[in-house]
Amino acid sequence: MAIIQLQLQIFLLVAIGYLLSKLGMLVLVTRKQLTDLVIYVILPCNIVESFQVDLTHDLLISAGIVLVLGFAAQGLYALLNLFLYRRFDARRQINLKYGTICSNAGFMGLPLSLSIFGPTGLMYASVALLPIRLFMWSAGLSLYTSTTKKQVLKTLATHPCIIAVFVGFALMLSGLQLPAFLNDTIDSLGNCCTALSMVVIGAILSDVDPRTVLEPAVLYYVVIRLIAIPAFLFGVLWLLKVDALVTGIIVILSAMPAGSTTAMLAQKYDQDPEFASKMVFLSTLASLITLPLWAMVLT
Repeated sequence: MAIIQLQLQIFLLVAIGYLLSKLGMLVLVTRKQLTDLVIYVILPCNIVESFQVDLTHDLLISAGIVLVLGFAAQGLYALLNLFLYRRFDARRQINLKYGTICSNAGFMGLPLSLSIFGPTGLMYASVALLPIRLFMWSAGLSLYTSTTKKQVLKTLATHPCIIAVFVGFALMLSGLQLPAFLNDTIDSLGNCCTALSMVVIGAILSDVDPRTVLEPAVLYYVVIRLIAIPAFLFGVLWLLKVDALVTGIIVILSAMPAGSTTAMLAQKYDQDPEFASKMVFLSTLASLITLPLWAMVLT
């Protein structure tokens, strides 16, 4: 019942964002500002709060396993990119490969992990995002343009979500407690994460004409990204008897739709941005059905 309630909540929040955009209340500039607010303020607060748990040996071991599995999943994506999209033209291949390496896990993954698995799940998801962000700004960005190790390190070191992970780890390992007023402020901001994230996603969906997105290449990508990859990872982790919560985090993050950066980079470097926008639109729309289904399987 809880998962059904979560599914209905997600649909309603996305519908609100869609409607507000259509009514002209969430214009592009406002959307960008809300996105920045979520990424640079609310998500980091959410991450720091998720590390406010009692440190145990098992918790530390599980976090290490999550990190290793996160890197393994990214290696799988890179391997799949070698043969999955060969039949498509060069510009579409770039978008499809980037959309496989770089999902919307950073934006949708954290609030969903919190909603489905609770604070500990959010902490594990924050750790799992480290390899995702590393590949996003290295192998992912290199598909569109050349990038140096120095640029990758600078981007990672200054990203608020990455900083929040290290701050959270430091607090957890040291046992330090934040002052009550500061902790309550961080908690209040973090609690806005799911609602604002889903409203912004609904507004993004309002930009694309749904009648133009149902083309074979996009449908193929959606099946790969939302069904085939998480199903494969779930099967492997189940056979290896990996802890259920760790399995749930890895699988739910692997089932995320294409990140909005897919369309942004395609636009910037003139690599078929219309096709990239269709990828983002249809995969995000379809994920509103597939993600709650995966949540039911995993819980």
